Amino acid sequence: MPMKRALGPLVALAAAVALQCPAARAAAPLPPLKHIATLRVPGAPLDVFDISEVNADGVYALSDRSNHGLDFFNAATDAFIGRATGFAGFNPAQGFDAAGPNGVVAVGRHEFWAGDGDSTVKVVDLRTRKVIASISTGGHRRTDEMTYDPRDHLVVAVNNADDPPFVTFISTRTRKVVGRVVLRQATDGAEQPVWDPATGLIYLSIPSLDHDTARGAVAVINPRTRTLLRFMPVARCMPAGLALGPHHHLLLGCSDDGVAAGFPARSFVMSTRGRIVARLPQVGGSDEVWSDRRAHRYYLAAVANTGGPVLGVVDSQTDRWLGNIPTGPHAHSVAADARSGRVFVPIAGGPGSPCPQGCIQVFAPRR
Repeated sequence: MPMKRALGPLVALAAAVALQCPAARAAAPLPPLKHIATLRVPGAPLDVFDISEVNADGVYALSDRSNHGLDFFNAATDAFIGRATGFAGFNPAQGFDAAGPNGVVAVGRHEFWAGDGDSTVKVVDLRTRKVIASISTGGHRRTDEMTYDPRDHLVVAVNNADDPPFVTFISTRTRKVVGRVVLRQATDGAEQPVWDPATGLIYLSIPSLDHDTARGAVAVINPRTRTLLRFMPVARCMPAGLALGPHHHLLLGCSDDGVAAGFPARSFVMSTRGRIVARLPQVGGSDEVWSDRRAHRYYLAAVANTGGPVLGVVDSQTDRWLGNIPTGPHAHSVAADARSGRVFVPIAGGPGSPCPQGCIQVFAPRR
């Protein structure tokens, strides 16, 4: 009895230390990434932007609607390389359906292709930072997200705001439109596409089918025949972001529109055959999502996540959620540099923002 009474204060003291010391709390692991830099964007405050991309040489490109162009940064040094102007920008009177630049994709080492608000795809030469071609998709509203099929030398671009939305196939050799797929069942647009080198097919997020917000899908398209093969269904998600990972898996980012419709803020992992293989209730309300195959990570720009915008991190080998990192207003874009492992998340300025003029937050893996 005396020994137990003597140990009582020590046990209480140890418990108090455990509560105050983060290292003692095994239930609260460190986030998988740490914030390492904040990049300032020259020109007008960064209030309106869209999708981002990193090419194989480590150049980060951001669709900067506030400054009517693509911004380029060295992903390893954070140095601002320059800006390619000549895009529509954002006019509140016209809305986002006429805004640009929008989706952006790297083609080879020296080109970035980006959708614009006048239903064109503009080709930018990175060496001169000039628009060297403007290709009409034949629509009435903006050309949005896109992917690159290097096997067939095609850029696949989505006109998500036209009714019905459609997909355009553009030859990267001739810069000519070579085909189109109209998505008549996609009654709420179409979002992020991805090309799979294993199947040679295009996968495309479809928020809803036949005016039913609870019925979304991933469209499967053959780029060689320019035909829609099938829809792989997903319920109560309204998917926007889509990224290809290992094991023939696709990460689906259930969108902010899905959250606004009353569905849970969550994400799914789907096989390329259409089976849901993992459910991730810890992170959702995403726009762009990214797969870093070298780091074995998925990243989600979860702008409408429960509790506020976050950068979600998922282990793509195990489909296991690793953590969420708070970001900021309108943080719906994410891209990662496979060479350095750095992750880039632009944040709008304004009240409540950690960057009053807008910025790009840079994260890196914890070692």
